[in-house]
Amino acid sequence: MRTSDLVYDLPLELIAQEPPAERTAARMLVLPRTTGAWQHRTILNLPEYLRPGDLLVLNNTRVFPARLLGVWADTGGAVELLLLERVDRPDRTDLPDRADHSETWPCICGSGRRARAGQRAVFAGGGVAAEFLEAKGGGRVVVRFTANRPLAEMLEVHGLVPVPPYIRRSAADPRAPVDRDRYQTVFASETGAVAAPTAGLHFTPELLTTLQQQGVEHAFVTLHVGPGTFQPVQTDTLEEHRMESERFFVPDDTARAVAECRQRGGRVVAVGSTSVRTLETVAAANDGRIIACQGRTEIFIRPPYTFRAVDALLTNFHLPRSTLLAMVAALAGQENILAAYREAVAQRYRFFSYGDCMLIV
Repeated sequence: MRTSDLVYDLPLELIAQEPPAERTAARMLVLPRTTGAWQHRTILNLPEYLRPGDLLVLNNTRVFPARLLGVWADTGGAVELLLLERVDRPDRTDLPDRADHSETWPCICGSGRRARAGQRAVFAGGGVAAEFLEAKGGGRVVVRFTANRPLAEMLEVHGLVPVPPYIRRSAADPRAPVDRDRYQTVFASETGAVAAPTAGLHFTPELLTTLQQQGVEHAFVTLHVGPGTFQPVQTDTLEEHRMESERFFVPDDTARAVAECRQRGGRVVAVGSTSVRTLETVAAANDGRIIACQGRTEIFIRPPYTFRAVDALLTNFHLPRSTLLAMVAALAGQENILAAYREAVAQRYRFFSYGDCMLIV
């Protein structure tokens, strides 16, 4: 499939720059997979489209404040790091008598200066020192941090929420503190993502309770979303694109809930593309069954694709030429999806992370 087949016209003013006043204020375009006869509703109408016995599967990853702003140790020039995922702690024989709170992370570096191995920077008012161990190109670096407290604690105080690049924020933006709460689902519990599973942002405890009272259960998977989720496909064809690896976890309770849903004839309704990728990764490795497991996934769901675990999907609207748009095209059909996107633009829906949503049933 050609990547140019996943293009649509989007006025920039429809890219949501801030969350709605209430989580449940989102509009919801309902798109049947077969007929394409869409309806315009809101997320509060979701219970009308689900049946007793259905199962919602949500991603409970927690976004951590992964952006650090600091200065180069030698020049004092500005440098920014986006921490991605901790790797094994290196052996330190030079500090044997005390905890040095040393951690090694792959990062994305932003600076007017080219990053090289051996460079040093300081963050958090000097409380975090960074030694660049390796420069991989394209802004990717490997950094060893040494802090006077555990780095996780330092990030909670000094780190910034890594909102997507299409949400224009500076550290001084008065809206930035709002992101700490609103760029996070209410059920986030497993720290490790640098991007939110944004379809889950629309849920409140009250909405989940309403669904449960009508017989719609919910269960959780974990997929720690990486920066690759924002990357447009640069290759001419989808087949040439390679996904970044991301960590996932499926607990016993969720595996059991999916099996029970199947036994009673219910539908598995994924909330967000990350839940889809987790379930389909596990199903592909286990003859269609969902089992308790953990691992990494590079699955790229694109047309044509036979879904083995997911029957319906609640998702936000996605970037042109993106792997996420390819996924929803695989579920609902390319022409069906692009027609629905044109309708959403015509009806002035809000797009992307803080935007409205689509229910594909």
